[in-house]
Order: sequence, then C-alpha cells, then structure tokens
Amino acid sequence: MKKFLFIFLAGFFLTTVSQAQKFGYIDSNFILSKMPAYAKAQVELDKQSAAWQKEIEGMHQAVEKMKEDYKAEEVLLTEEMKKKRQAEISRKENEVREYQRKVFGFEGMMFKRRQDLIRPIQDEVFTAVEKVAKAKGLQTVFDKSGDLIMIYTNPVHDYTEYVLEELGLATDKQNVPGKQPADALVDDPDSLPETGIQNEENQTQQQDKRKTPPTKKKSNN
Repeated sequence: MKKFLFIFLAGFFLTTVSQAQKFGYIDSNFILSKMPAYAKAQVELDKQSAAWQKEIEGMHQAVEKMKEDYKAEEVLLTEEMKKKRQAEISRKENEVREYQRKVFGFEGMMFKRRQDLIRPIQDEVFTAVEKVAKAKGLQTVFDKSGDLIMIYTNPVHDYTEYVLEELGLATDKQNVPGKQPADALVDDPDSLPETGIQNEENQTQQQDKRKTPPTKKKSNN
C-alpha cells in the first residue's frame, strides 16, 4: 500500500511539475563514465588502493612472524615473558586493524583521496548541466542516477546528450555506458579489504557458530 501511494505521489508530483514548468533529466553516472578525466582518476585510485593494501598485508606478515617466533621460543620463556610477548602481538594486531580502518574506513584516507580526484570532475559536470538548463529553459533537472526513483521517463526529456555535447564528449553514434559505473567506488566500513587477521577472525566465528547447538522450536500444541 505504501509503495503504491509513493508511486502515485511521485507521478502526481512529476505531472504537476511538467504543467508548471519545463523540466528534464540526465544520467550523471553515464556522463561521468564517458569522461577521460574520470577514467584517469579511477586508475589512480585503483593504484593508490593497491599500494595501501600491500602496505597493510606487509604489516600483517610482520605480525605473523612475531607469532611464529613466539611459538618457537615459548618453551624457553618464563610466564612473565610469555605475557609480555602476547601483549605485544595483540598490540600489533590492533595497530593493523586500526590502520586499515584509517585507510579504507568511512571518511578514511581512501575516501578523502577519492573526493580530491572526483569532486572537480563532478563540478565540471554540474557547470555543464547548468549551462544546458539555461540554454534549454529548464527550471528543474533531475538526476536519473540519484536517489529519486524515476518510474517512467520519456526520452524527450533526456538531456544527457546535451550535457555530453557541452563537455565536448558528443559522438555521431549514440553513447553507450562505460565499463565501470561512476558510483563503483563506495566507502563502506563494513566491506573493507580483507587481511590475514580478518580471515582468522572469520574462521573463528564460523567455528563458534558450528559449536553452538541449534535452538529447538517450541510446539504450537
């Protein structure tokens, strides 16, 4: 019922807008995928991401070396020395996790680097959209790639090609989407690149789940 009501209101809104003023829409992701500057930024971001990931893997390998050394020397250590070595290993593991969060976490170094590279390109697209809107007498321009759900779009209101023309990216043939969508880079703190430490944690969690006995369902009788 709520979904039907939303569709009805959205349709009513667009109908009202069309009657009151001229409007159009664009596909910003499609436009960005056609921009050489965006493709170049993507390549640079991929390289930077790989470099940071390699650094984190190196830190993890150092922790693994500490664990191996500890196991080899454990029989020769006193209880006090064991606790000290264990605490040092734990501290190093936490450092790896914290650094990974700092790099790939929400608003981390990767996020800020992406902002530095992508924001100027987005501003260029916005300027082109603004020029097209003024030239075509558009009062409102929707973004098909945005959060607004476009239930139905009449191609006559699609001004994407005009924006590409304004950016100097128009072609004789109709443009087709690029290989990588413009919203492919998403900073999600819950989907960080995995390290060996995370793999060990995941294995432990899976083992714990297998050990947990299934709960019995209560009879309805």
